[in-house]
Amino acid sequence: MRFDIPLPDDTARLEALAHLDGLVKPVGSLGRVEELAAWLAAAHGSMPPRPLDDVRVVVFAGDHGVSDPAGPHGAVSAYPREVTASMVRVFLAGTSGVTVLARQVGARVRVLDIAVDGELADVPAEVTAHKIRRGSGSIDVTDALAPGEAERALAAGMAVADAEIDAGADLLIPGDMGIGNSTVAATLVAAVLGLPAEDVVGTGTGVNEAGRARKVAAVRAALARTADRASDPLSTFTALGSACAAATAGFVLRAAERRTPVLLDGVFSCAAALVCAELAPEAPRWWLAGHRSTEPSQAFALKALGLTPLLDLGLRLGEGSGAVQAVPLLRSAQAVISEMGLLADLA
Repeated sequence: MRFDIPLPDDTARLEALAHLDGLVKPVGSLGRVEELAAWLAAAHGSMPPRPLDDVRVVVFAGDHGVSDPAGPHGAVSAYPREVTASMVRVFLAGTSGVTVLARQVGARVRVLDIAVDGELADVPAEVTAHKIRRGSGSIDVTDALAPGEAERALAAGMAVADAEIDAGADLLIPGDMGIGNSTVAATLVAAVLGLPAEDVVGTGTGVNEAGRARKVAAVRAALARTADRASDPLSTFTALGSACAAATAGFVLRAAERRTPVLLDGVFSCAAALVCAELAPEAPRWWLAGHRSTEPSQAFALKALGLTPLLDLGLRLGEGSGAVQAVPLLRSAQAVISEMGLLADLA
């Protein structure tokens, strides 16, 4: 599977940097804001970069078998699996964390049932239009997906990105919802980077030390189960990921193909992006990290992707909630390079 990822416009980036040095301020005095302004210019291929008026969040929802408290390693989350389906309805009602925060920056939020195990017969048809399966397999004892499902999920995520970009998106944010997400994310990061389970597992939804020990055991078992198998990105999603992780990867991959900036969110979207980068090594040039999660596996993923988070607020909610809070920073960078005066124009 091959992807044609264009490079950001280096000419626009250099023009932006030169323009920034000539603004009414000491050279480099706006620090990372200037870096972001130049990054946006390169992504847009224009100087100045366009305003980020149309920001779109897509929340990929799904359940994971590893979250079943009756499984061999017990509960890995502080919440039951039924919460995933309930949260889909909360997103639709506009009262979830990310929908509240998105309203503050004028971003649109869309939720999709990719692999929710609970019953969602009462939700709009467009929510379930890309559903791959009901729940993913428990990765500590079996593969997450059946043959061919990773490819279908990747394609679904790409189709969703196409729809959002065709509708005018200036910036895309992948969100996530699923009990057990942080366990799956930790496993993906450990598998790609060859890390031990105890280094990548955090507290997720807020489990205590006993809960974290159960998570470590589940991740360790998943890695051991697949240790002798050939590895490629799609087989990694099949064996150790989930349908919503593969869909997230397709979403951020298509954005890169179509020259659309992406703000990654927390540990789940970063883990999916890390696997995605194995498919398309140039894709991370089109991504920024919205915030630093408290989950240790995200730090490993971001280092491997070469991304430095814009915010560090101690967040671990997911949903895209951290990334949307970084949108004003990107808009500030665009405003600075577009609207500040030049030293050469001073009387």
